[in-house]
Amino acid sequence: MARYTGPVCRLCRVEQKKLMLKGDRCKSDKCPINRKRPAPGKDPKSRAGKRSDYGIQLREKQKLKRIYGMQEKQFSLFFERALRMTGITGENLFVLLERRLDNVVYRLRLATSRSQARQVVLHGHVAVNGRRVNVPSYLIKPEDEISIVESSRSLVIFKDALKEYGRSGVMPWLQLDPDTLKGKFLAAPRRSDITDLADIKEQMIVELYSK
Repeated sequence: MARYTGPVCRLCRVEQKKLMLKGDRCKSDKCPINRKRPAPGKDPKSRAGKRSDYGIQLREKQKLKRIYGMQEKQFSLFFERALRMTGITGENLFVLLERRLDNVVYRLRLATSRSQARQVVLHGHVAVNGRRVNVPSYLIKPEDEISIVESSRSLVIFKDALKEYGRSGVMPWLQLDPDTLKGKFLAAPRRSDITDLADIKEQMIVELYSK
């Protein structure tokens, strides 16, 4: 499936949930969820009946896939990898998604959204353990150092993104030095640590893929 290139706020309206796809705009009065805008489409109320179990499971999968900005095939591959790991599949899936380089850049407040973090990585602004990496899906390991390459540290996008670090810091499994734009992935998070996605029901995603 090709990457979605339409208005991303529409995706939040489909799910009736903030997916945090546009950074600061998602926290402003311009956010369609804050404005209580209905789901897109003609007469959405006529489609607001009771959903089937499959429909509920599908919506949970779509929400998580869209939050992390992934295509269907890539998301399926991540699920298959989580399935092969020891432990609870749904929790394994979250750990793998949080270890993605673009997500770690976003979590370190070096980008205002995951889509911006993906661009930052693709354009070669990020290094892992001193080596430039331009693959957004690259999996970070505990104790890896993530940094902005020296030639890019003066870019305005990083200064703007760091404003959120001043407001709320970083997740407990991460560490950042805002002066040098260097961070560290201390340890893989537990599912209970990912508090901003506590309402995602990963067991429904597991059930969907088990059919």
